[in-house]
Amino acid sequence: MNYHKYYPVDVVNGEGTRCTLFVSGCEHQCRGCYNQSTWSPSSGKRYSHELEEQIIADLLDSRIKRKGLSLSGGDPLHPKNLDAILQLVTRVKKECQGKDIWMWTGYTLEQLDSKQKQIVDMVDVLVDGKFDQERADPSLVWRGSSNQIIHRFK
Repeated sequence: MNYHKYYPVDVVNGEGTRCTLFVSGCEHQCRGCYNQSTWSPSSGKRYSHELEEQIIADLLDSRIKRKGLSLSGGDPLHPKNLDAILQLVTRVKKECQGKDIWMWTGYTLEQLDSKQKQIVDMVDVLVDGKFDQERADPSLVWRGSSNQIIHRFK
């Protein structure tokens, strides 16, 4: 998996102070996407064990209390991202008690395959659906267009 940016402190992508990882790879390639540079799975930098360790350490850092982890992109549920994302969310749930996970994906719940569902089962909040420029609304919270749905699982 590749990624474009990791923010150890973020207050924009989900509720509360968070760690946010923008991954590479998106099959949807929505017209009007604000993050087109993340579409290619080979763009950005290689995700590493060291970065994963840093994310876990940041989530556990008591000096800056973070509510959880946000995963965006690109698309965390892109086929080339599934192994690394599954490993990361599994570790967060096991090692970072009380931290939530937010995820943005262009897939809808109905479109998910079994491995994607396995990941989503560990997510607390999922924003699903492709960005639709015809339904774009800057007043919406946590989503760019009105067709996207915010699912709160936990």
